[in-house]
Amino acid sequence: MLSTIGSSPSNSPGASIQLPGDIILGGLFPVHVKGEKTPCGSAVYNRGIQRLEAMLFAVDKINREGRLLPGIRLGVNVVDTCSRDTYALNRSLEFIRASLNAMDHSSASFQCRDGSTPRDRRPPSQQSKGFGPVFGVVGGSYSSVSIQVANLLRLFRIPQISPASTAKVLSDKSRFEFFARTVPPDDYQAITLVDLVERFNWTYISTVASEGSYGESGIEVFHREAGARNICIAVAERVSSTADERVFDGIIRNLYRKPFARAIVLFTRADDARGLLAAAKRLSITSHFIWVASDGWGRQHKLVEGLEDVAEGAVTVDLESKSVPGFDDYMLSLTPQNNQRNPWYGDYWQEVHGCLLPHNLQPQSDSSAAASSVEQQQSTLQQPGNISICPAGLRLTHLGYEQDSKIQFVVDAVYAFAHAISALQRDVCSAGQRHHPPVYGACPQLLSYDGGDFYTKYLLNVSFLDPAGSEVKFDARGDGLARYTIMNYRRLPNSANNGYDYKEVGKWYNELELDPAEVMWTREQSAIPSSVCSQPCGVGQVKITQQGDTCCWSCDRCDPWEYVENEFKCADCGPGRWPYDDKHGCFDLDMQYMRWDSLLAIVPVCVSCGGILLTVTVISIFIRHSETPIVKASGRELSFVLLGGILLCYFNTFTLLAKPMVVTCAIQRLSVGTGFSIVYGALFTKTNRISRIFDSASRSAKRPSFISPKSQMVITWCIISFQMLGTVLWMWMEPPGIRAAYPQRDQTILKCRMEDSSFLLSQVFNVLLIAVCTVYAVKTRKIPENFNESKFIGFTMYTTCIIWLAFLPIYFGTANTNEIQITTMCLTISLSATVALVCLYVPKVYIIVFHPDKNVRKLTMTATYRKAPVRQGTATTPTANNKNHHPGKNI
Repeated sequence: MLSTIGSSPSNSPGASIQLPGDIILGGLFPVHVKGEKTPCGSAVYNRGIQRLEAMLFAVDKINREGRLLPGIRLGVNVVDTCSRDTYALNRSLEFIRASLNAMDHSSASFQCRDGSTPRDRRPPSQQSKGFGPVFGVVGGSYSSVSIQVANLLRLFRIPQISPASTAKVLSDKSRFEFFARTVPPDDYQAITLVDLVERFNWTYISTVASEGSYGESGIEVFHREAGARNICIAVAERVSSTADERVFDGIIRNLYRKPFARAIVLFTRADDARGLLAAAKRLSITSHFIWVASDGWGRQHKLVEGLEDVAEGAVTVDLESKSVPGFDDYMLSLTPQNNQRNPWYGDYWQEVHGCLLPHNLQPQSDSSAAASSVEQQQSTLQQPGNISICPAGLRLTHLGYEQDSKIQFVVDAVYAFAHAISALQRDVCSAGQRHHPPVYGACPQLLSYDGGDFYTKYLLNVSFLDPAGSEVKFDARGDGLARYTIMNYRRLPNSANNGYDYKEVGKWYNELELDPAEVMWTREQSAIPSSVCSQPCGVGQVKITQQGDTCCWSCDRCDPWEYVENEFKCADCGPGRWPYDDKHGCFDLDMQYMRWDSLLAIVPVCVSCGGILLTVTVISIFIRHSETPIVKASGRELSFVLLGGILLCYFNTFTLLAKPMVVTCAIQRLSVGTGFSIVYGALFTKTNRISRIFDSASRSAKRPSFISPKSQMVITWCIISFQMLGTVLWMWMEPPGIRAAYPQRDQTILKCRMEDSSFLLSQVFNVLLIAVCTVYAVKTRKIPENFNESKFIGFTMYTTCIIWLAFLPIYFGTANTNEIQITTMCLTISLSATVALVCLYVPKVYIIVFHPDKNVRKLTMTATYRKAPVRQGTATTPTANNKNHHPGKNI
């Protein structure tokens, strides 16, 4: 090892490590914690000591091997920053003074007679053991320290490489033109943290950041990236540099006021992270929060010591690092006795082992400095009254030593300087020589080389594999490669750290590689814990949010006919369409129309078939007995027309129930109106004939005109033609076709293209016929001819009126139920036909079939005559009260 020159007592504000060499590397490490009333406190950082020793370890190895820098011996000047940026700035002035002193004594001040710079040709063992120029500085650890120091060093063009500072601002070359680092900037770490939050499906979280460039710039990037991914921040807290227990307790209370935001993202220094854990334990909130932390927490055991139950389940990000070969053996071999060059190692040894070194138990009168040192050491022990002496054989192995995760980056920083100096040595120390012997030693050109040029031409261009086998290089901004390890702090029964330890569960290198199932949470929480403001909406629901808040919402159900267009909006599927079960799209509804196997179709079909059978039977009987008096008296030709109309009415059921098509719709229009016009046109002609005959007979014996069968047929067909002409005109104005109707949102009905009002208007003429027939039926109701036929016609018309009056409200009242509407119409038409058939023809059929003895001419004419007042040229008038039969013609 190198001997220590000019080291100071550990408790002195000016304590440092100065090792001579041809080229000096400065070092800035947080050995002590911040003091409350003084710059430095008494407690010593474990990681600070390790990182300091890592620099010494790397310098020793480079000097010992000699291959990388032949003939050049590296020296160091290491100071303690006490984790305070202003104090670090003051201590960095030592590098400036040392560099200026070296320049004053450099051989570059002399010149040979030929104008060349003198070169020391003595062997290395005989050369000066002084301090050369400061070629660069390794450190600091905290970003706030590095920022202050970089602002100073740039004025003197001294390069700086930090092994731990990750603040984004340090990548700004306009401000920090000679700064580099072996770690990546916090932008990548912030993205890694957002990737973690997103992987666990957390959308509502809180954040805590340390005051200063590290925490504030890191959390700023995190907030921006989280916002872009719709991750909401419930509470954003900042820990001031002077925070005490009261401040930490207040932060935890504020976080707990948002109970649904269980995930807490920490972009803090280690001290602040421990302060938050301690506050959570004081407030008995040990298993509520899920901690997701940056490399400020990383994988440090000292941070969670005594707070393991609070930190359980934490997911932390740490820079991907490997164990440096040989460093563990080096650290475990150190003792206060063999490590005299480190003035702080004794403090570290006493704090780690909880004992005092013998030289710190000197009488108080020996020196005030010694007494002060004893008081400082005693204040770090848990039981000052029971102070023990550190035994001589004590070693770090007894405490389960573990290498700090940043050791590799400290070693990489030293080796980066060494590789850059080596490249510079090859370039400038052999210039102008015709035959290039092996370059050896530090030539004057090297020692006086400009630090800015050294940074841009050599330091930023290094690329090598470090002792751990990892690639080391810098980008144009001086940043290192972004590689992170995802750690999970969990319960591990075999661990020496109170049953808890960190376990690697993933990596990040441009993208996250993590299986959430590998993460172990608390004992009470085996599944991934929830950190959302509102639970996801169910199927067919959308979010109702307050303006500006996308993470807290209430759920509103879409209407049955709507689908979820996006998570905030329902959209109407439109007529004839219905949403899928998952509500993420719509499909066309099947066209509905009357099916033959439907009960609502079977009933009218049965009624119609019965009516058709009965009608055909009556027609057959009338054809067979067409020459009998009762058939002749009924108006044989007109009866067959009327029976044909009744038969057509029954057939209308099949056209109405058929699947709507252009042909069937056209037939419907013609057949319904025509069937009624045949039936009621024939009845009108019959009742009009009876009425005219008897009215005329009461006034004179002259036979009325147009009462012959031929005339009656012409009148009937004129009436039928008028209805058919109106129907044809209707079809010309509104051509038959099909259309889709939507009586309900979940129905698409296939219907004929005609409105209900149009259909009823087409039946106005038939309604008029029914009304006129009813009037004639009333007028002729007492005429008993042909077995009281007029009376049966009256019954037919009265019943028909009742049926149609009942039909209208039922038809329009079921306008939204297509099947019921069609069934109602079919039954109404069939009932109207059945009433006419039964009332007009069943009595006649009954006489023909069962009482043929009554089917004689004299019984078909029951009219009697009464004497009218005798006037010249007048005749007797038939009356129902006259008992004398008149052998007149059948009517």
